[in-house]
Amino acid sequence: MTRKEQVRNTAVHLMKLHGFSGLTMRLLAKELGIEAASIYNHIKSKDEILETVCFDLAREFELAVLEVNDIYFNATEKLQMLVTAHVRILCADLDASMVFIHEWRYLPEESRLRFIEKRRKYEREIRKIIQLGIDEGDFDEIDTKYAVITLLSAMNAIVEWYNPNGPLQPNEVADRLYNFIGKALMKSLEFRV
Repeated sequence: MTRKEQVRNTAVHLMKLHGFSGLTMRLLAKELGIEAASIYNHIKSKDEILETVCFDLAREFELAVLEVNDIYFNATEKLQMLVTAHVRILCADLDASMVFIHEWRYLPEESRLRFIEKRRKYEREIRKIIQLGIDEGDFDEIDTKYAVITLLSAMNAIVEWYNPNGPLQPNEVADRLYNFIGKALMKSLEFRV
């Protein structure tokens, strides 16, 4: 691991613990055992770290949903693939995921607006999956926006409780989450044609 990666990872961990506002260069330097002034040899600012985390993860989520929507599968298969990809991305770096979910509000205004647009694009792509399920007759007629908000809330909450040393691996969490969400969206069998 390079020194820059070490600085970034430590900063992200501290941001997760103390929030964006609670991260200072002095705290970061102390945690790394170096002088505060030497931090700037590796990063420009804590804003730079926040932007990198938020936009790197946003890019991962965007690529995942675009890949899912590019595949010719039915909506239930696409939804399962999406849930699996989303959970995998979140669990790959829980510190960064926590910062991504909770600290994006502290992005500088221009960056925050670009980030919000990326989130909206991701949500629109998920709505396509839900609408496809409705059109295919597999999902109940529901408000797709509300369904997406509920789905994202359930998936993103994983960062609050998931323990990589616990009994469940990310794919098992994704399967359980999909089974729960899938059942909520699916039309009752008695109403199927």
